[in-house]
Amino acid sequence: MSPLKIKKGSTSHSAYDLRPTFSDKEESHTLAVLVENEPGVLARVIGLFSGRGYNIDSLTVAEVDHLGHRSRITIVTRGTPQIITQIKAQLGRIVDVHKVNDLTVEGPSVERELALFKVSGTGNDRIEAIRLADIFRASVVDSTLESFVFEITGTPEKIDAFADLMRPLGLQEIARTGVAALSRGAVA
Repeated sequence: MSPLKIKKGSTSHSAYDLRPTFSDKEESHTLAVLVENEPGVLARVIGLFSGRGYNIDSLTVAEVDHLGHRSRITIVTRGTPQIITQIKAQLGRIVDVHKVNDLTVEGPSVERELALFKVSGTGNDRIEAIRLADIFRASVVDSTLESFVFEITGTPEKIDAFADLMRPLGLQEIARTGVAALSRGAVA
């Protein structure tokens, strides 16, 4: 009997899917986690990440249901698809976690971040900073003779782009809130 000549990864000559089911490409995912608003819950969720060496790019937490004692934790993390699946499964096993949504894969979502920028400068740098702030729809929330504090809201990419343009003009400090995200459309 002669051996079968099957190309690697081909399924047209085999009943088995020979393509690899794993990926080593890292992806960024936004997870929305609904939890009990109790002491220690945030520590358990964050402990899951630190205990396994997973990184958190952004973290925001706020109470969303005062009567139901529920908070929403929005986490932006990166990892391979296998790691993201593992993170979601492990989050779901924590007793105080009610729901885990991966906004990156569940459909369209809206992500926003708020940032404050302190920019020092005089002369043309000051004028250019004001001009760029206007283009980015940033607001001046404080002004002295030596500096401005701008407030800007947008996607993390917009915040990064604004920071890159403000650096040569005298950027002194940045404070960022982290990503807040919601899925678009009707609640399922």
